[in-house]
Amino acid sequence: MKALVYVSAGNKTLQDRPKPKVIDPTDAIIKITKTTICGTDLHILKGDVPSCQSGRILGHEGVGIIDEVGSAVTAFKAGDRVLISCISACGKCDYCRKRMYSHCTTGGWILGNKIDGTQAEFVRIPYADTSLYPIPEGADEEALVMLSDILPTGFECGVLNGKVQPGSTVAIVGSGPIGLAALLTAQLYSPSEIIMVDIDDNRLEVAKRFGATAVVNSANGKVVDALMKLTSQRGVDTAIEAVGIPATFELCEKIVAPGGIIANIGVHGSKVDLHLENLWDRNITITTRLVDTESTPMLLKLVKSDKIDAKLLITHHFKLDHILDAYEAFENAATTNALKVIIEA
Repeated sequence: MKALVYVSAGNKTLQDRPKPKVIDPTDAIIKITKTTICGTDLHILKGDVPSCQSGRILGHEGVGIIDEVGSAVTAFKAGDRVLISCISACGKCDYCRKRMYSHCTTGGWILGNKIDGTQAEFVRIPYADTSLYPIPEGADEEALVMLSDILPTGFECGVLNGKVQPGSTVAIVGSGPIGLAALLTAQLYSPSEIIMVDIDDNRLEVAKRFGATAVVNSANGKVVDALMKLTSQRGVDTAIEAVGIPATFELCEKIVAPGGIIANIGVHGSKVDLHLENLWDRNITITTRLVDTESTPMLLKLVKSDKIDAKLLITHHFKLDHILDAYEAFENAATTNALKVIIEA
């Protein structure tokens, strides 16, 4: 089969690899129909994720058709169309019982990280019964690819952790795909203001179409002044960090109001300064999280009923044979205007 393989920092290739086989009785082999590229894949390629070793097939998102199941799989059978969760969950360990599936002692975020992932023609999914979701009849499969990771990540790590509430003021720092996913799902809680911050005017225009009440281009270095003006010098109740670099997290520290929450989504590959000299007396909460995908069943219903239009996030389409072109487009979003790319296997 064809597969996109991580070679070393900055290096990836499309290779021929053996089709995966059932290893454990709880496994399923999925024939991938559609997958995508995540910002986390770019972090891997930068060398920010040491758990991902050379030779790994990348990718942790996608939909497909079950090709084969292990003897212990009871919820699915060959031929079923399924959504793949980016998180593999055994459902039995202490963390899974707390619904912290991302910290499953034998699973978690392993796809495209510790085991081969979804940017291939076939993928092996451990714990199939608790790591796959049936695709509802008539559902748009491209939209559902957004439910593998990006929508639950924006929702759980940003909106839920950030305790977005009716009437609250929210700033989302980073208007890339994950920030836009947080924007889409934050509107479920009717905040009075959602301010999007980015250095890319195109993405800010997209954010306006998606429902942002205001946008701020941070390229001129005056973003704090602009945000304070928008909030009557108070700051925001929830500051969502959706980039994963020191400058954007430190910006969140500067714009959060007393009693507010900084909700981190971004994958950070280098240290960030925590300015307690400014925050120690401000009743600030800082939250971190890896997506648990415990919200996926609810989000599936919202996407199916058109309460959330997940297809808004999709801008480009490629065949698997051209996945290197897909990466090129995704990595150069400032010139290609790419958000999420759909790769058809």
